[in-house]
Amino acid sequence: MDTEGLLALDLPAIKNSTNTINRGERMGIRKPIHERVLNASCKQELKAAYRDWAERYDTDLVDEMGYVAPKVASDLLLKYLNDPNARILDAGCGTGLVGSIMHKCGYTNIEGVDYSPDMLEQAAEKGIYRALIEADLTNALNIADRQYDAVISVGTFTCGHVGPQALDELVRITKKGGYICFTVREQAWEEDRYIPKIEAMTAAGAWEMKEMHTADYIRQEGASCKACLYRITQ
Repeated sequence: MDTEGLLALDLPAIKNSTNTINRGERMGIRKPIHERVLNASCKQELKAAYRDWAERYDTDLVDEMGYVAPKVASDLLLKYLNDPNARILDAGCGTGLVGSIMHKCGYTNIEGVDYSPDMLEQAAEKGIYRALIEADLTNALNIADRQYDAVISVGTFTCGHVGPQALDELVRITKKGGYICFTVREQAWEEDRYIPKIEAMTAAGAWEMKEMHTADYIRQEGASCKACLYRITQ
């Protein structure tokens, strides 16, 4: 949620232990709590890991590890979203890193959704969200169609968390002409087959790509991501 993930878990996306070890060797040293998050084997383990991490999440990832994805995605969305009154959903808001950036830029009509109640408590303390919802992005959301002018999701589409099928729900709740901005960790992009899903949604007329590029994700790991922005067309 932003977390280095939304706190929901897409169980089929969990990688086997061999892939996890190889990825760790490629990407460099992580904090043990971060390893717990990325390698959780079930939703209960993931929720427990975020419970233990919530209070130190911002310090560990942003201050010490150089987690820049929230800034990357916020800057991308704000290139296209010009209405400070726009209704925005921060999907996988975590502790509120994305919301904080958007709020400082004058966008105050922001709501957040996340799987972890402990991360949501941290987000609530920032005082920037109009509403916070505890929900699992791998399931259907209890949100009516076409509610938001923009949805932003950072750190949600990552290893062992939410997979590309969740994009359908984000499209459903976004207004025609609205924007969806999201990051996908590079390893998840390759292993969870985002390209076929995104291309199928484009071919079906659900959205059109405005921008996509590779960007820094967590600098101390050397991790990168795809930063994507799509406009809803139906």
